[in-house]
Amino acid sequence: MKPFLTGMLLCLSSVTLFAQQTIFNVPSSDITPQRKILAQQQIDVNREQFRSMTTVNYGLGQHWEVGFNLYNFMYQDHHWIHNDTTTRIPYAPLVLVNAQKIFEINNHWQIGTGFQAGTNLNGKAAWVGFLYANVEGHFHDDHYQVVAGTYTGNARFLGEGPNVGIHMGFDAGIIYQKFHLLGDWASNAHDYGQLVLGAEVYLTPHLPLAVGWRRSNQDGSQGLVVQLTYTPK
Repeated sequence: MKPFLTGMLLCLSSVTLFAQQTIFNVPSSDITPQRKILAQQQIDVNREQFRSMTTVNYGLGQHWEVGFNLYNFMYQDHHWIHNDTTTRIPYAPLVLVNAQKIFEINNHWQIGTGFQAGTNLNGKAAWVGFLYANVEGHFHDDHYQVVAGTYTGNARFLGEGPNVGIHMGFDAGIIYQKFHLLGDWASNAHDYGQLVLGAEVYLTPHLPLAVGWRRSNQDGSQGLVVQLTYTPK
């Protein structure tokens, strides 16, 4: 834990942080416009478990946004899961604050760094945290996007396994803001480490609905991810 905490403090002291929208699970490094609100609701379902994750972001301007998450609301075997004792699975449920800032390199590339941090909502309160840095590219008038970067987090957020890894993703506007192909992947054999591939359709210009297939790195288990986003863009 000490190397992780040291790394967090060094990053927090040297960069401006930001909140995040995700492709599915990997932060997209998009930014919410100034004085606008973005909201994203994701549901992950498999044969054994239902999981809900909610994100709300507010654009501050100057390539900043801040927000909060209601994370790891999990239902299994006819009851809501409350975990504050084992890191075999992430702590749950969680309430988090998050923040994000991007730094433009040129018309097509930018760097983003961000975090999520908070605590569990039941039992003995314990700090959970997740920090990342991404390089993001957008092309053909933002119709296509790729993102890749590195992340770190504690076991209460990620689950048991390596606490440093890489992640990447893409968003391809086959018919821009009508039909997109999406995918992301995170390394390591813990809860965050997984592959998600899917498609997104725009119910309205501000309301894309994405559906994806998920496969866990840890045990190969599979699930369905449904994600609805309200975007002011």
